[in-house]
Order: sequence, then structure tokens, then C-alpha cells
Amino acid sequence: MNSADATATRRSPVVAGQFYTANPQKLRAEVETYLERGSKRTASTLLAMAPHAGYMYSGKTAGYTLGTSNLRDTIYLFGPNHTGRGAPVSVWSGGDWETPLGTVPINISARNNLLASGAFFEADTLAHINEHSLEVLLPFIQVANPEATIVPIAIATSNQETLAFVGAMLGGALQQNSNSSIVVSSDMSHYISADAAKKLDALALSYVQSVDAQGLLNTVAQNNISMCGVLPMTAALIACEALGAKRADILEYTSSGAVTGDLSQVVGYAGVVIDRP
Repeated sequence: MNSADATATRRSPVVAGQFYTANPQKLRAEVETYLERGSKRTASTLLAMAPHAGYMYSGKTAGYTLGTSNLRDTIYLFGPNHTGRGAPVSVWSGGDWETPLGTVPINISARNNLLASGAFFEADTLAHINEHSLEVLLPFIQVANPEATIVPIAIATSNQETLAFVGAMLGGALQQNSNSSIVVSSDMSHYISADAAKKLDALALSYVQSVDAQGLLNTVAQNNISMCGVLPMTAALIACEALGAKRADILEYTSSGAVTGDLSQVVGYAGVVIDRP
């Protein structure tokens, strides 16, 4: 079964009208424009990482990234837990997700397989109800691949044993289903100067580029890099390592300063794609 039980609680959008327009026609047109910046790759996408700020700030980078990606039909949607609520590794246990563009089905079988693989994965809705990081990317996914089904996962633990387990189990799931991709939602450095952000983010992205999960986690911690999605990205890179991925393409790097003109306090945004080996 690939879509959620109609009786299960669906997730309504919580940041439509704030991070992006709630008008379906305007939203689709805006998303299409951003996606058209990218040229879809021939190779299947193993992982894409895209930012989750308001569309006026990061929509171009998110669209370029997901427009360049060749997303498969089962998407493991990994993001940070900004609210601190819910389980450390929270696998959405409710019904389908809704956006102004319609409904995105939950992949029940893929979700249940993860939940059955070990206690680190917890069935939970609390972490997701008011979390924006995954929701913001959904309209891009809907337009880029209308057949997509999702498994939303929010990560709030830096425990390395947990991240290693999550990455290993995710890698196994991706290995078994070639029609699957990971999408990680993450911004980069927060509220520092554009020059400082570019320098620190380049350091973090060098480990992403070489598909080095441990290197990413260590360098972000050692240099106090405020990459909000480092934990889901670490788990996702562990999965990519398990499948033999050796290189990520950094498609774009920019910051909010490019839009606001204020280079003293920016948030960094990066687009990343890893092809399936």
C-alpha cells in the first residue's frame, strides 16, 4: 500500500502564506519558474540537499537543485527538528501531507519497513506538526515528480550511534528499492557576515562533496558552523557511503544577502546532488 489510510490524520500546511504563497496558481507558476533553472540529469538521484527558507530567499536554489535532480518515486524526506518536540528520530506516523498544490501520499510500506528495522526509528507526529523544513520543499517535489510518495523524517539527535544506525538502515532501504531517493532539507550558516558564512560553509561543503559523513559532522562541530540540517545530512551521507557514492556535486551556493543586500547578517543556502552509483 503506497498511500496513507484516509482515516489517518493528514498534515495540513503550516507555513503556506508565510514562507511561500498559499495561492495554488501563483505557487505552481513560481515553483515551475525555479525548477526550470535546472536541467534534469539522466542519472537517478540518490540524494539532493536543498534549502528551506522563504521562497524569496532560497526558492531559486531549491528549485535549481530539485529541477536538476532526477527524483525517484519513493522519497525519504530528511530534515532537522527546529521545534525540539517529538522523538529524536521521528518518522511521520500520520496520513498524507497536503500543500496548496494538493496531496503528497505517504509511502506506507517504506515507512513501516524503517519503523520495523529498529528502535531508533520512532513513529511520531509531534516533531512534524509545526516543523517547516520539510513542508517548504514539498511543492518543488510535487511539481518535479507528481508520482512521488514520501517518508518524512525529522532528526533531533547528535548521538553518533543513532545517526550511524539510521544511515545504515536507510542505505539498506535505498539498496533494495532502486526507485528511491533522499531529499535533505538544510540551510547553511545562520546570522553571520556573508564572508564568514561563505568561508565556513565552503569548509562544511568540502566534506559533503567527498561524501564524508564523519568529516562533515566533525568539522561542523569543531568550527561551530550553524548548518541546521547537519544531523539529517550526516545520516543521509552514511547511507550514500554504504551505496558506494564517492562524490557530490555542489550546484549552487548563495545567501540571503544576495536578496536583502545586507551582508552583515546572512543565512547561507546550498544545493547539492549525488547521483546513484
